[in-house]
Amino acid sequence: MSKPILRTEDLCLVYGKGTPFEKQAVKNVNIEINRGEVIGVIGHTGSGKSTLMQMLNGLIKPTSGKVYLDGTDIHADKKKLRDVRFRVGLVFQYPENQLFEETVRQDIAFGPRNMGLPDESIQKRVMRAAAFSGLKEELLDRSPFDLSGGEKRRAAIAGVIAMDPEILILDEPTAGLDPMGRDVLLSQIEAYHKSRNNTVLLVSHSMEDIAGIADKVLVMNHGVCEMFDTTRNVFSRSEELETMGLRVPQITKITTELRKKGVPLSEGILTVEDAFKEISAILKKGGRI
Repeated sequence: MSKPILRTEDLCLVYGKGTPFEKQAVKNVNIEINRGEVIGVIGHTGSGKSTLMQMLNGLIKPTSGKVYLDGTDIHADKKKLRDVRFRVGLVFQYPENQLFEETVRQDIAFGPRNMGLPDESIQKRVMRAAAFSGLKEELLDRSPFDLSGGEKRRAAIAGVIAMDPEILILDEPTAGLDPMGRDVLLSQIEAYHKSRNNTVLLVSHSMEDIAGIADKVLVMNHGVCEMFDTTRNVFSRSEELETMGLRVPQITKITTELRKKGVPLSEGILTVEDAFKEISAILKKGGRI
């Protein structure tokens, strides 16, 4: 079995250590993430999920414990941390606030240019990243501040994609978008993942978003990794999730209630499409709902 691309070992972070305001934000997190997986990351506000994501690409140094990228401690050599951030790309929540160049093209090119790539390679990456993020070519020479909210979001994501990271971390990428914008962006992220076969970590408050795209789900609760399992297995534990202030996808909750009433449905149904298939099969066999 191949080694995980990303692994944490007893990862901890304490804010304000030794002061009256001391708070442990991340507590003894031990996870292994394999190459090519899509990981959904969920947790209530203040659960430590965003802090953990910033620790995974070296933006925040742990108080104790380690983060391993391809088996190497990312903090073993400070000079190589910059390379780690090229390999583990992080898109912050509301990333459009990070746009700062005169044109969208220059903003997307910023990361590849800092990687020391030649101009021809940079322009190829800009065009490819813009296409992956659904950004129209005619927008590339406009000021990023003239774009709509959804376009700004895509431009910011394209700036990270242009670095072609092995691991792409997206912290609430659909926050503030309308339902259509959210669906379009998620489908583009999914298409990007399938094309590049990289590893994606998606932080989201939307259980439906996670259910539709993730192979596994990581559940953070008060700085602790409470669950890390397949999406179906995690969302099968609806009562435990609810005690943490989380909810399962609406369709999962409905089908769970139907199971309790004796309808022979599978545990942890994640999408409306899956529910439709199973219910149709029951009705075709003469069953009743």
